[in-house]
Order: sequence, then structure tokens, then C-alpha cells
Amino acid sequence: MKTAAWLLAATLMAMAPSRWVKTHLPDGVTVTVPELLTPMTPEDMAQRFPSVRAPLGAFTNADRLADFSVNISATTWPDANVELAQKFFKASLQNLYDRVDMIGEGVQTIHKKKFVYFEFESRISGERRQGLQDPVLKYTYIQYLVQKDRTLVFTFSCPKDLQQEWQPLAREMMKKIRVN
Repeated sequence: MKTAAWLLAATLMAMAPSRWVKTHLPDGVTVTVPELLTPMTPEDMAQRFPSVRAPLGAFTNADRLADFSVNISATTWPDANVELAQKFFKASLQNLYDRVDMIGEGVQTIHKKKFVYFEFESRISGERRQGLQDPVLKYTYIQYLVQKDRTLVFTFSCPKDLQQEWQPLAREMMKKIRVN
């Protein structure tokens, strides 16, 4: 029994990053990511996040399968009503995918700020007409910071088959977010 516990602890330690890297982003946002994630190039960001608004920051792993990004949402909440925003965000997420299985959701306080969070597994079914037959299965942890004049969106995602490796790291990254 002791051998099994020791092997589990050794495996978890091997998967844990040896170092965390703190990065200051624009607009008073500081994130701390495992060294396994490196900043995306501007070209990579433009390709992977096609939008009028570029992310404040985006990171990916060496295989470009696990991504973490920070964005300012176009949706603002003038009264910073977190409970109403949570319902809206959940409905929006459920409309993005063919299937959403929630692992966790709610409001949590991190460094004296209230964040709405959703942790889930998703499925997008393949389109047979477009030649995509296999569904896309992902693990996602997304957090929103609703402020009077903006909404910050922190998103981590990876393929579902990498969830076991990345889930503890995603949870830790979200706890380390700081916003001035």
C-alpha cells in the first residue's frame, strides 16, 4: 500500500511544473502560468483568436494543444451584477457547443475579487458534409471578472484526453490571477 501511495505522489510531482512564471499583461492584469506554457506570437494569436479585439495575453504549450488566454469581453455590465452575468455566461457557453457537461460552476473570491467560473467538458459533433466526422472533445476552465466598465475573460482549454494532466494546473492558474 505504501508503494502505491509513493508511486502516485511521484507521478503527480513529475506532472507538476517545476516553475511558475508571473506575467504582467496590459490593463492591470497579472497571470502566473506554468513554465510549460509560453506566450503566443502575435501571428499565432491572430490565427487562433480571429477577432477585432486581440487578447491581452495568450499562452500555449509546446504541442499547441493546451491554451490559456485573457480577453476583454465586448459585453459589459454597468452595475457589475455578478449573479445575472453568471446566468448569461452559462447560457452563452451552452449555445457554443453541442454538449456541455459541467464539472463545477459558481462565484469564487480570488484576491478580494468575485469571479464567475465554469469548469466543463464539451463536445462539438463533426459535420459530415464538411468531411469532419470525429467529434471535438475539450476540457475548459473559464473565469469572468465582471467590473463596472469591463468584463475580463480568462480561458484555459485543452483536448479532453489531456484533461487529467492539465486540470490541476488550470485550477491553480485561475487562483493566481491578480487584477488591479
